[in-house]
Amino acid sequence: MNAVEVERLAVSFRRGAGEIAALDGVDFTVRTGETFGLFGPSGCGKSTVLRVIAGLQREWTGQVAVFGAAYQRRRRLAGQMRRDVQMVFQDPYASLHPRHTVHRALVEPLRVNRVAEPEKHAAAALAEVGLTADLAGRYPNALSGGQRQRVAIARALLLRPRLLLLDEPTSALDMSVQAEILNLLNDLKARHGMTFILVSHDTDVIGHMCDRAASMRSGTIVRTMDRGELTAVLAEAG
Repeated sequence: MNAVEVERLAVSFRRGAGEIAALDGVDFTVRTGETFGLFGPSGCGKSTVLRVIAGLQREWTGQVAVFGAAYQRRRRLAGQMRRDVQMVFQDPYASLHPRHTVHRALVEPLRVNRVAEPEKHAAAALAEVGLTADLAGRYPNALSGGQRQRVAIARALLLRPRLLLLDEPTSALDMSVQAEILNLLNDLKARHGMTFILVSHDTDVIGHMCDRAASMRSGTIVRTMDRGELTAVLAEAG
């Protein structure tokens, strides 16, 4: 079974008296256990694809299925599907509530989902992403960009998702921190057997992380490449 199957996915946004197509007939599959990349220029629709799969963009047409379960347009993800699909956003500061401590950011999702021993799980999540327990009492503005993104990753992994959606996870970070976060993600993927979909405009990040990748332009997929093709194309571009 494929982890993700997307067919004829289309999304339009209203602008003025008309509509603009953000996605226009996108088709791709993601194999279970792989890292699949979407790359292309800003505005090409790659983040919109992630938002549909995350259940955040609920107005769309086409077909979307994750681990064999078909999505229903205009419906929120719920139950096991909500646990199976999690997302890490581009800006770790914006994705964390500025008035919630790290401890609260981690414990609340566990309590909402009635996970036993939430305090224990929150502490383990921090340790898993390489953060010390003393950071739990801090607010996001007291953390570095790399620390904030590690907290965001820890939060996304709390419910042990099978699919992790990564929307430009290192673009807001200093170059010195980017490699640390990418290596952490690869380690966590191997440890938990997850599937990743990674969106990035940075071809070096795509080349470092992905087993396969699709190039997007103007709301469509131009080309899907396996590892060998991807390496050759990126080498030519470099």
